[in-house]
Amino acid sequence: MVVKKKISWRSLVASCLGDPDIIMAPPQKPKRKDDVIKKQSSFQRLSVLDLSNPSSNTLSEDLSISLAGSDLHKFTLGELKIITQCFSSTNFLGEGGFGPVHKGFVDDKLRPGLKAQPVAVKLLDLEGLQGHREWLTEVMFLGQLKHKNLVKLIGYCCEEEHRTLVYEFMPRGSLENQLFRRYSASLPWSTRMKIAHGAATGLQFLHEAENPVIYRDFKASNILLDSDYTAKLSDFGLAKDGPEGDDTHVSTRVMGTQGYAAPEYIMTGHLTARSDVYSFGVVLLELLTGRRSVDKKRSSREQNLVDWARPMLKDARKLDRIMDPRLEGQYSETGAKKAAALAYLCLSHRPKNRPCMSTVVSILDDLKDYNDIPMGTFTYTVPNTPEKSVSDNREDEGRVRESNKARKSHHHRSSPTANSPRTKSPTAKSPGGGNHRTTLRNGLNSPMRNEAGGERY
Repeated sequence: MVVKKKISWRSLVASCLGDPDIIMAPPQKPKRKDDVIKKQSSFQRLSVLDLSNPSSNTLSEDLSISLAGSDLHKFTLGELKIITQCFSSTNFLGEGGFGPVHKGFVDDKLRPGLKAQPVAVKLLDLEGLQGHREWLTEVMFLGQLKHKNLVKLIGYCCEEEHRTLVYEFMPRGSLENQLFRRYSASLPWSTRMKIAHGAATGLQFLHEAENPVIYRDFKASNILLDSDYTAKLSDFGLAKDGPEGDDTHVSTRVMGTQGYAAPEYIMTGHLTARSDVYSFGVVLLELLTGRRSVDKKRSSREQNLVDWARPMLKDARKLDRIMDPRLEGQYSETGAKKAAALAYLCLSHRPKNRPCMSTVVSILDDLKDYNDIPMGTFTYTVPNTPEKSVSDNREDEGRVRESNKARKSHHHRSSPTANSPRTKSPTAKSPGGGNHRTTLRNGLNSPMRNEAGGERY
């Protein structure tokens, strides 16, 4: 009996640190016919259960056959080393429950029919939180579902113990990074509504597919953004086929992310499309407030976003209390009220009271075009001017003398001379003794006060 040694992604990267000529050399294996999966006119979605055995000797071949209509590329491990420069740390993008993600570049000479483009390569960590089953689920769903609001899966690698996924590269990263990063520009109101609309459209597509899909892990970190802030859903490792026939729900083990999962799903394990609607309501609330769904750094009353904010969503007079202060009031009041009302419905504790995603998309389609956004408050900052030279001072003093003589004012007698120091005007001082810039920036009426005094996320 031969026992195979378990290899982690870290040992894989370490194995790359050999002869550079060998590292960069293209794989010597000839291209096989199944490297590019041929397109068929139609296919029937194959159950993950049919291919759930990671030790099956025929897994790679069975997977190629089942995805025959998907245009996915089956990469070799050697090709992925070339694409990512041997999983170089300089190309490291991040790491989640699945494993590390590296940026790479596919040369147009690497594969016939595959255009040159940047990609993101996700490598399964065999010691991580997810495993072969989640990897296979993602390949099966993204290999067969195509939509502008779903991230594009370009290909995969299934070689010995190694499991990788190759996606289109999303330059803006995740909504989580864009919305909660401390030292970054705040997302404008119109951009937030565009992202909400795009993500909702992706969910609608899944729910209304010929074989409906329940996403089950809708959250800010799984919404990726392209250069135009078009939202695309990613990470389908927890996705499930929807109920069939007369079934009203899917019974499954409770999985997901704290703060996003629907309460009835947590209590019963009953999964429906309305479970995704609840999760969408949480993300919409994050877009409105600029707060995370769960934040342990806040007071106990405000740690759970839904519990704290939902009661105020239907009260227009209290809405400004929960709106993201980093927006500085630059949002459509009418749009905010309607978005808050929509979030309130999505977060209903009774699943039947939640709207379907087609209704959500219809409402957001109107909201993203609202333009009744107030003009921002103008704040003038006194510039720091460099010291003037002696000649500049004399020229200025000469102009002052000529001007004062023309007006024959009282100030003619007290005009400064070249040999006496100039005095600053008392108007340059603020009433409190500080300079004018400080008063404007930190005064009671300054739009910067709330931002500076509050906690930023």
